[in-house]
Amino acid sequence: MNSKHLSWLLTAVLLTTTHLAEAQRSRDILRIGYLAGSSATAVAARTEALRQRLRELGYVEGKHFVLEARYAEGKLDRLAALADELVHLKVDVIVTGGPSPTRAAREATTTIPIVMGLDNDPVGSGFVASLARPGGNVTGLATLSPEISGKQLEIWKEIFPRLSRVAVIGTSSNPGNVQMLKETELAAKAFAVRLQQLDVSGPNEIETVFRAAGKGRAEAVIVLPNLLLLAHRAQLAHFAARSRLPTMYGQSEYVDAGGLIFYGASINDLFRRAATYVDKILKGARPADLPVEQPTKFELVINLKTAKQIGLTIPPNVLARADRVIR
Repeated sequence: MNSKHLSWLLTAVLLTTTHLAEAQRSRDILRIGYLAGSSATAVAARTEALRQRLRELGYVEGKHFVLEARYAEGKLDRLAALADELVHLKVDVIVTGGPSPTRAAREATTTIPIVMGLDNDPVGSGFVASLARPGGNVTGLATLSPEISGKQLEIWKEIFPRLSRVAVIGTSSNPGNVQMLKETELAAKAFAVRLQQLDVSGPNEIETVFRAAGKGRAEAVIVLPNLLLLAHRAQLAHFAARSRLPTMYGQSEYVDAGGLIFYGASINDLFRRAATYVDKILKGARPADLPVEQPTKFELVINLKTAKQIGLTIPPNVLARADRVIR
């Protein structure tokens, strides 16, 4: 064998070995899908919470796993295509950031495990058979907690002792909103507060519902957790401030965008716990056997800049309980 042939043979062997090694490495690296309805910026904190917990569990990004993140940028009609994209990538598990992404992922696959980062009412949405026994390929975290509605009204009562009218903004087509509204109605009776239910199905109705709340003589507003509205949180916070209506939100991102108060389940904590579900599934657990967990950590966040803007003084006892204050 002459030197040319030998050189060619060695090169061929080297290339083959390299390709095999790369293929082996790609098989060893886990693919974790992440599907969100909002933009990457809007949910950056919860995405980082997921990554941080995975690191704590021993997963090194780029070495043990890659996060295949897909964001619908508030255009929910894109979710189905993005979910299909993750399925075609053959991800090992999909983490979802709300009911709409979960529905899209579930319609795209019945075999790839799906971990809900959060969902208002996974049973009502039809994603799981029950919290204790999910069945199917979906499990994860539920944000529905009867204590939240009562605590929200309690905080309003501390700020406005004579509070009698509260407007509640939600979307009637959202099963989680329907259930949370029922919980709020029960709590309202205990606090002798009359509720004004306002339904919003798109961003073009945000100004209208705040105008309706003003006409209904609402003294405060509660905005139920809603992916549709979250994508327009700055707009919603703007109209709340312009209407001079003190507004409490079910998602902390609103307060960072200029909203007044958030009280509810800690979303970052939920996504940390979602990483634990991912870990269990990657180690062989079946989603059907992993009970859906409810929130255990709650947060109160107050934006004093917004309070000053609308001329509202937050009582010291309420401020003292805040987990975070934006000044």
